[in-house]
Amino acid sequence: MSQPRKRTVVLGLDGLPRTLAQSLAATGRLPNLARLLAIDAASIEAELPELSPVNWTSFLTAANPGRHGVYGFVGIDSASYRLGPVDASAIAAPTLMGRATEAGLVAKMVNIPCAAPVSPLSGAIIAGFPETDLARAVFPPELAQNLKLAGYRIEADTTKGAADFDGLARQLRATLASRRAALEMLWAGGEFDLFMIVLTETDRLFHFFFPAVARPEHRLHGPALDLLADWDKLIGLVLDRYEALPGPKRFFALADHGFTELETEFDLNVWLAGKGLLRVEPGATGEYDARIVPHHTAAFALDPGRVYINIKERFARGVFHEHVAEKLAEDLRGELLAIVHDGRPVMEAVHLRGEIYAGPQLHRAPDVVCVPRQGVSLTAKYNRTELTGHYGRFGCHSPHDALWCDSEGSRPARTSDAGAVVAASLGLPEPKEFPWISPTN
Repeated sequence: MSQPRKRTVVLGLDGLPRTLAQSLAATGRLPNLARLLAIDAASIEAELPELSPVNWTSFLTAANPGRHGVYGFVGIDSASYRLGPVDASAIAAPTLMGRATEAGLVAKMVNIPCAAPVSPLSGAIIAGFPETDLARAVFPPELAQNLKLAGYRIEADTTKGAADFDGLARQLRATLASRRAALEMLWAGGEFDLFMIVLTETDRLFHFFFPAVARPEHRLHGPALDLLADWDKLIGLVLDRYEALPGPKRFFALADHGFTELETEFDLNVWLAGKGLLRVEPGATGEYDARIVPHHTAAFALDPGRVYINIKERFARGVFHEHVAEKLAEDLRGELLAIVHDGRPVMEAVHLRGEIYAGPQLHRAPDVVCVPRQGVSLTAKYNRTELTGHYGRFGCHSPHDALWCDSEGSRPARTSDAGAVVAASLGLPEPKEFPWISPTN
């Protein structure tokens, strides 16, 4: 007699801190969030940098960035020094859905950040931000057509940001409706082994209106809770569907990072330029127009806290050999830790890459990784001249206090460990050793 199918359901709640979730649940306005927190809520740490592509990839690969190779939304070309977007083709480690397919399991995945271009799998996948093209974001292709007919929206338009709460709320309600439609299409009576859906509305809301969410006295606190009540209904639908499944089964919920109120942005490239370590040509047309002058640049940064030393062994016009760069990285750490703004250190910690990463993709890692103190958002723009300031955002990521729930009570430390727990629950064999990719990037 065959064994009953064990189903695993994963609910991703982008950027939701456990402590804030508990405060919101205590208002009584979000009953399904309270149901969720009753499933043994705990906290996990984000992998660094505390960005969505890094941490959803770390979860999906059960690996740290030194193994999977994704360190941010943006990467730099080692020959031209031009910046460009990072997509799923950069992932150098097996994913949960790929491993599930190899094991003969069915995976259905909704709104998975940074998962495009998608790969064929047994089941279905809809990638999320930053992809905009359903043809690259969806497998199988016929699902893309159905989603297009249903008016499915991959991402909200957040261009007006904090200037238009009502407009942002409309956008986020539209993406919530799209996630609900996809859930209804793919749940299909529980014909899956793994079902994962990620809701990113919290991250978008928190970036622009974190004070409105966190402070009861804020004039937009009520409207923010009204929006979150719609988000809460979708959480309730996921929980209801899970509870209706026959056993055996297991439920997980997690955030990819925490969040906190923004006090100031701090731009690392402005700081490096002020130290004489970075020179750029004038006339940048945007924040990612990196007009680096290589022969006069010792180091440069990418968002959020990634510092790269201009090493000959890595970059076409590098100025230091690796052994010299190691000393510079140590010196930079000391100087970065000494930065003070408004009487307080800007940095909580500064790491050298070998201290926090390990694996065959270590050669792609930044040389120095900065962790700001709570409330500071590290940036690395190429068109700014001010070291600190506010630029339309009022909430920022934190590597701490990301929500974690497991119906069986596990306690992983980090997002990568959380992925390993889910892989083990699915009974997936350990992946083969990750391949070495020669350091050409």
